[in-house]
Amino acid sequence: MKTTFLQDVEPRPRRAAVGTFDGVHLGHREVIKGADTVLTFEPHPIAVVQPGAAPRLLTDPERKAQLVASLGVQELVVIPFDREFATRTALQFVDDVLVGALGATHVSVGENFRFGHKAQGDAALLCADERFQTRVVELLEVDGEIVSSSHIRGLVLGGAVEYAGHLLGDPFTLAGEVIHGDERGRTLGYPTANLVPRAGFVTPGHGVYAAIATTAERTVPAAVSIGVRPTFATGRGELVEAYLIDFDGDLYGSWLQLAFLKRLRGEKRFESVDALVDQMARDVEATRAVCASAT
Repeated sequence: MKTTFLQDVEPRPRRAAVGTFDGVHLGHREVIKGADTVLTFEPHPIAVVQPGAAPRLLTDPERKAQLVASLGVQELVVIPFDREFATRTALQFVDDVLVGALGATHVSVGENFRFGHKAQGDAALLCADERFQTRVVELLEVDGEIVSSSHIRGLVLGGAVEYAGHLLGDPFTLAGEVIHGDERGRTLGYPTANLVPRAGFVTPGHGVYAAIATTAERTVPAAVSIGVRPTFATGRGELVEAYLIDFDGDLYGSWLQLAFLKRLRGEKRFESVDALVDQMARDVEATRAVCASAT
């Protein structure tokens, strides 16, 4: 899949799906179905228009592109959203972007999609334009609830990563550069690769999770702890600590992606280090079982 900024787009007829698509969840996938091009915004428009209300995001641009590509889309077109772009009227967006830049013959949006200055544009405005065909996709319901990015954010923050993955269509992931920690896990027999949660992005609630870890070279099961390590007085803030099962290597400074499959337990304080180590052994075996059933 080709990723292009709006200003660099080449003219051609396009079947375009338009939206923010944070998480690229099941509802988004219905909107994207049948499109050869996905048009999205970076950063999230709310972060520009109303910064104090900006949501913590499920996906960074790289993960969003990865997910969109997996749907068979030919091109991801990114609008660098800033205050100047936010002043464009809905009609200017249609004329300059959809028709002028993209040459859209078909446009697909969710029924709640809004666009243009002060969100004055809606699906009805698109449907009234005869220069392209408009497909308006109803909000998707699963288990009696609307599938939305905000709902999934709440699930992840609450630790319900298994159900969040069900609504996303793929496991919730986070990724980053492996940093040095206290190296206490190494002394306990469970060396961990540590990530600092990224500001502005969703991190699963404190607890221990079964996950799949992907390095530059391998994919292995990982028991992941998220929290502040209450058994030890470290003075550190929140940390993501991943014990990569059956992995031996130095990951410091390298990229690591964690795909969360299931929450195993909450964060807790142990009476002794031995009790912690015993629990870690059980967490590792539980992780093996979860990951084996997921493959």
